[in-house]
Formats: sequence, C-alpha cells, structure tokens
Amino acid sequence: MVEAMTKTGSMVEIDGSYGEGGGQILRTGLAYSAILSKPIKITRIRAGRKNPGLQPQHLKSIEALAKITKARTDGVKIGSNGITFIPEEIVPGHYEFDIGTAGSVTLLLQTLLLPLSLCQLSSSLVLTGGTHVEWSPPFGYLSEILFPPLASMGIQAKAEIGKWGWYPRGGGRIEIEIHPASDLSPVLLNHRGFLKRIYGISAISNLPNHVAERQRDRALKRIERDLKLEAEIEILSEIPSSGPGSFLFLVAESEGVKAGFSSLGRKGKRAEEVADEAVDSLKEYMESDGCVDPHLADQLVPFMAFAKGSSSFTTTRITEHLLTNLWVIEHFLKISVSRSGNKGERGRIDLIPASY
Repeated sequence: MVEAMTKTGSMVEIDGSYGEGGGQILRTGLAYSAILSKPIKITRIRAGRKNPGLQPQHLKSIEALAKITKARTDGVKIGSNGITFIPEEIVPGHYEFDIGTAGSVTLLLQTLLLPLSLCQLSSSLVLTGGTHVEWSPPFGYLSEILFPPLASMGIQAKAEIGKWGWYPRGGGRIEIEIHPASDLSPVLLNHRGFLKRIYGISAISNLPNHVAERQRDRALKRIERDLKLEAEIEILSEIPSSGPGSFLFLVAESEGVKAGFSSLGRKGKRAEEVADEAVDSLKEYMESDGCVDPHLADQLVPFMAFAKGSSSFTTTRITEHLLTNLWVIEHFLKISVSRSGNKGERGRIDLIPASY
C-alpha cells in the first residue's frame, strides 16, 4: 500500500546524508511531513556516521509521530537507511512513548513538538529515555532556553522532569503539556541587551557530593577569572535516577534572551573538566555580540517558517545543523532566507515565510 502511494502521491524526497547528515534531517522532515500532510521519503539516513541508519531514538521518533498522525510507513527498523512516511492527520491527545534505551527524549520531542503546537487542541506527552545524554539538549534547555521564545510566538509549552536518565541506563521521565496557538507570531532576536545574571546548576546522581561541589567551584572560579563576572550555581545532589551521572548547566540571562551551556560527566572525566567545557562555551558566547546561542538557532528556524511574518536572529556561530535545517525546510515551504556570515562564524538569519 505504501509503495502504491509513493507512485501516485506528491512525495518529498530528501537525501539523509546532506550537510550534517544526522538525525536532525529525519526529525525536521517528519515534522513538516505531518504538518503539511505531504508524504516523505528519506534515503541514505545517517550514511556518513559510524553507526549509519536508524538507531533506537530515531526509530521511536518515526513510530511516535506515526501513531499521532495515523501514518503508514515503510523501512522503519533498526539500521534502515531509508524510510517512507505517509501521514493522514495530526490527532492531539495524551501520548506516552518509551525509547527503551538512553536515547534522547529531548530529540524525540523535536519531532513531536512542532506538529502538536499547530493543532487546535492541547496535548500532553510522557517521554521515557535519556534526559541528560551526549549530543542532545539537556532537559533544562527546554524550559529555560527554548520555551521562552516559543511563548513569544504564541506556543505555550510546559515541561517537568520526574526522573533523570543518564547514559547508558536511561530510564528518565519527562512530562510535557503543549497548548498551541492558532497562528505563530514572528520572532526578532537580534540584540541580547545588557546581561542580567549568570546562573546554573551542578547536579549529580549516585555520586559523592564533592563531585558537584568541584564542578560548581571550578565554574565559579573560571567565570570570575576569565569573564570578570559573578554567577550563582545551585547544587542538586539528591535527584532521582537509575544510575550515576553528573551535569553542569549554565544560563546567561540577558535583557532580550537566555543562552544555555552544559557539560556531562562520565567515568574517568574529572569534575573540573566538566566545568571547563561548559564555561568555555559560555565564554565563547559572551565574547561575541550575537543574540541566540548556536543550539537555539537551529531549533528556532522550523517554527519561524510557520510564523505570520518575517523573523530574524543573530547568532554567535552559524552551525551545520542550522544550515541543514534550513535546507530541509526549503523542500516543503517557499521561504526567503537571507544569511550573513559563514559557517563557524557569527551571523544573522532573516526568514520570510510564504503562506502555507
């Protein structure tokens, strides 16, 4: 049945190895397929990666969105390098999804948040898996960094964490409420304004307290020495989790935006190294005059393309993720994108969407 539809329907075909060549192509492509009711075929999924093809968290993204959209699929299995996704309609409601590994629940949410944000009714999600794992936004990034600009666009989303999930055990649990807007307002984030404060958390599970204290102390010392600034860092030492883990998260709150920077501990990695990684990223941001941090930039553009008007932002660093996301969006929507700055440099994005 899927094969018959691909021959007769208007199919969007995307090369999954383009640009950064990771799961972001899959997540954005699926979300747009669902919203616009356009079948999608993605080939060469993660072709250049060490473990190419679909991994458990990618598989769960497809399965979850297929359930929400009553979609028919083909090629959805571990290791698959190509899938077909044919959605029917987005059905808001309450859904629970368990990745089954330490796969990132925040990356799973990237697939689901935009489609459910453009529904007429509210939805709630319970997602189980990794909440603080490498190569993905940590849980705190959602509520502290991403959700505020989305709220200014009209999307009211709220997230709570019930259990932290570290690599390799996972088992973390987050709950999300999504109250959508009928229309999305454009967002303008070109000037961060004056710095109000720097704050954060140093968190541990099933580790000695001195680990969290050393992370905090090192970060405070570096921020004072290198940036000539003060910070407030709270220690969280009794967080529920199935395994050990450590984490440092720093937020630079300016007049117009918040930026987030984090680092995870692992066996053999000293607490001071964890702190240095997060502070180095903070320092790079503070020494540039871009408004949004590099990770927020690529997460905002899929929403900006559906806004009723022109949006823009400056960022401290244009990333391959950002450029790839814009490339995927252009497969679905007629958008006008003006970009200043090269990859790896400070830059500005102006995005004018056509009516969808």
